[in-house]
Amino acid sequence: MATLLPPPKRPKLYHGVTKPEPEPLKASPNVVVQFVNEHDGTPIAPAVNLPANIAREGLEVLVNQLRTKDDDEHVPFSFHVALPEEAMKPNAPTRIVISKSIEVDVLAHASHAFSEEDVLVVRCAPQSVFKVRPATRCSATLSGHSSPILCASFSPTGNLLATGSGDTHVRLWDLYTETPSHTLTGHTGWVLCVEWDPLERKLASGGHDGLVRLWDPKTGKPLGDAMKGHSKWVTSLAWEPVHLNPSTPRLASSSKDGTVRVWSTATRKLEYTLGGHTASVNVVKWGGGGLDGHGVLYTASSDRTVRVWDARGGKQLHILKDHAHWVTTLALNTDFVLRTGPFDHTGKRPSSDEEAQALALKRYTALVSRTPELLISGSDDHTLFLWSLFASSNAEPGGGKTKPLTRLTGHQRQVSHVAFSPDGRWAASAGWDSAVRLWDCSGAGQLGKFVATLRGHVGPVYRLAWSADSRMLVSASKDATVKIWDLKTYKIKSDLPGHTDEVYCVDFVADKVVSGGRDRTVKIWKN
Repeated sequence: MATLLPPPKRPKLYHGVTKPEPEPLKASPNVVVQFVNEHDGTPIAPAVNLPANIAREGLEVLVNQLRTKDDDEHVPFSFHVALPEEAMKPNAPTRIVISKSIEVDVLAHASHAFSEEDVLVVRCAPQSVFKVRPATRCSATLSGHSSPILCASFSPTGNLLATGSGDTHVRLWDLYTETPSHTLTGHTGWVLCVEWDPLERKLASGGHDGLVRLWDPKTGKPLGDAMKGHSKWVTSLAWEPVHLNPSTPRLASSSKDGTVRVWSTATRKLEYTLGGHTASVNVVKWGGGGLDGHGVLYTASSDRTVRVWDARGGKQLHILKDHAHWVTTLALNTDFVLRTGPFDHTGKRPSSDEEAQALALKRYTALVSRTPELLISGSDDHTLFLWSLFASSNAEPGGGKTKPLTRLTGHQRQVSHVAFSPDGRWAASAGWDSAVRLWDCSGAGQLGKFVATLRGHVGPVYRLAWSADSRMLVSASKDATVKIWDLKTYKIKSDLPGHTDEVYCVDFVADKVVSGGRDRTVKIWKN
């Protein structure tokens, strides 16, 4: 008997239509790419001819091979192409970030500003060698405060958390167990600000009662009596940087009474008072540079001025009068390294004050060697100003510019907060117009160039905090949400709802985010 052949396979039908023929792969064009350093615009290597579909990871490998340095360390890079002015739209991003490939992100961009015939100038910005994971879930909701939480701050190592509330108490929380550690009682009014000593030995708090108090975070006990002197409430606190004074750092407090007082924390006595402002002093910052590198104090006031003082004796160096309304927020590009002192992502602890001072100085000089200490001031006049008052850390009197480098405009309402990224390359500002705006402060071309607007909040944005790797930004808003933004796409990376009322404060350390607000709960968010 003859073998029967199997019947032919029936063709597969898709809604009555046979399967279409697969499209042939489209050939990818080659493009000429010039890689340049984002900081100063210098070419990294001669222009190279590349396939346009090479992935972003491939560009990173190529740039690491093209660099002339002999070190074997692989450096992560981010890549972007600046949009030409004629292709820019109002409130739209001014650059194209390469997240997939040049073909997908640049040549196929909606602006059609680039073609395969152009020489593409790709700006390369080195990124931190470690990566922070974005928080996606609420790992703990900590109750205990009986009034709205007004301030929250992680310690420099990220092991402890302090929160201040309208119930007159400061609370310390153990982040390993996510439980209350100590309740610090002593203030008789709202606790408006808490600030950690950069070596994590002391915690300072300032309140509506006009008192400044020091606490031992290990025992939860007060370190002596309160420091009295302010006649109205304390608005902010700033510690002297570790690289200037590691053993007995001084503390500066600003107040509604128009003065700034500098205290010796060893004796809890007043060293000197800065009394030039004619209205409430809203913010004080302690910078690490200035004359002979002895540190400077920056103060912002409701008298529409920013004043700069020599930290040695309180001599006034500059008065900056460009704002037209109350100046409510200040930020330095060195804020992160001054706040964390000798502690970095490796988690090593210094064994002595001298070692801590050397490590903190090394981190500080590494940052200011690229860009000198910059100051941003934000105001109720809807604008910000960018200042470079000391050309280097050892500037002579008058060596810097008392005129602003640039004016940052775009917010439609008052600016509530401004913060520099840990690497000093970016600044972010939050406003009552529900928007967060990003500015480029890396030093390439025009400092303070507008980059993008981050939209998503439906209420005023009160507070901002950066991740330690400068790749993400977190914002807290009146709309009861916390949002994490991805700086590759300028879009929301994680939306963190959970609060039942306005969120007043937020902080970001390692892969943990803390937020607190009017609902009287502290929430800790993790990956």
